[in-house]
Amino acid sequence: MPAIEVGRICVKIKGREAGRRCVILNVIDKNFVLVTGPKNANGVRRRRANISHLKPTDDSLKIRRGASDEEVYKALVEDGRLEEYVQIERI
Repeated sequence: MPAIEVGRICVKIKGREAGRRCVILNVIDKNFVLVTGPKNANGVRRRRANISHLKPTDDSLKIRRGASDEEVYKALVEDGRLEEYVQIERI
C-alpha cells in the first residue's frame, strides 16, 4: 500500500489546520503534495503541503488526479465518511 497517493486521506499534524483531515489530490514531487479538505466540509483549503506535515490513514477515496472540491465532497458523501471526516483529531 503506497502511503502517499492520489485519494489518500491524511491528517495534518502541523500548521494552523493541525488535526484536520485532508485528501491528496496530486503528488508534486518527493516532498510536496496538493491537498484539499474540501474547505466547505472541514475548513482545509486547497494548497500545497509538505509530506512531513501529514499522517496518512488507511482510508482512501476513488478520485481522479486534481479533482475539484465538489468532486471530493461528493466522493466523501457517497462513501459515507463525511461525518467521521469532519471531526478534528487531537494531536
